[in-house]
Amino acid sequence: MKKLILSAAFLAFAGFSAVQASEVNTIKNAAIVAVQDSAVKTPIKLEELPEPITTALKSDTYKGWTATEAFTVKEGTKEYYLVNVKKEAETGSLKFDKDGKPVQ
Repeated sequence: MKKLILSAAFLAFAGFSAVQASEVNTIKNAAIVAVQDSAVKTPIKLEELPEPITTALKSDTYKGWTATEAFTVKEGTKEYYLVNVKKEAETGSLKFDKDGKPVQ
């Protein structure tokens, strides 16, 4: 009787181990995909900003804000200008298209 119980316990343990091993193999074969930011950010001088953007920065909407640095940004097919601005201790970033219109 002892041999029968020990044999049954051994077979149950072996079966459980085989199931666990196949689950581990399944997890190892899972693919991990990483997506990187495809935006290309190129610094430019503030003097090189297009005229419509400099005009927009001088408007009442951005009164008191001073441009500190500028970049051209290309994200896939979208192109825009990113202008970092400062007002006393506050800082921010503004996005404009080539016509000086804000971009979301």
